[in-house]
Amino acid sequence: MNGLIYKGVEFFVLFILLPISFAVQYPIWIKMLLGTMGFVYVAYVLLKVEKLKFKVNPTLRWRSFWKAVFVKLAVIVVLTSCFVWFTNKEMLFQVLFENALLWLFFVFVYSVFSVYPQELVYRTFYFQRYKVLFKNESLFVFLNAVVFALGHLFFKNNLVIVLTFLGGLLFAITFKKTKSTLLVSIEHAIYGSWLFTVGMGSMLGFPV
Repeated sequence: MNGLIYKGVEFFVLFILLPISFAVQYPIWIKMLLGTMGFVYVAYVLLKVEKLKFKVNPTLRWRSFWKAVFVKLAVIVVLTSCFVWFTNKEMLFQVLFENALLWLFFVFVYSVFSVYPQELVYRTFYFQRYKVLFKNESLFVFLNAVVFALGHLFFKNNLVIVLTFLGGLLFAITFKKTKSTLLVSIEHAIYGSWLFTVGMGSMLGFPV
């Protein structure tokens, strides 16, 4: 399972073929089954093949992490607030003000049940398994953003693809620097929750 050819086929199936198939019309239960099988496979490989130990690294640079996140968040806040204001002003912070319970529920469920599994697959697994396939680190990071966007192809929404590509770049760079699934998951949850908060939920297919 650690051969280069095996990893190449694995990459193609998990990160290209499977996501593209989810954008094709066929029974949802089959898609859910394939997605579940894919995640179980990823977890198995991480635990049994790669022998990864999931524990918090005591040497993590929390202060520098938070500084970087808040700088990037400030830019995201300004850009997305302006975007919503000029494209659909009525949606600006609508969910937060009109349905705070839905907002709280979404932030919790999204952060725990969506963000962390995504980061396990697209950062932890991807970086652990496929770094040996690429000599160019910039290409490796860029491709991570591409496959992350491809993983959201089933939304059939151009805005989602653009945002997930940009987010994928940010998350890949963070993971490359920190080697921490926890930190990149926190960053991912903050940015994603903000998009829902600012009023971009309906644009991105979130429940509103």
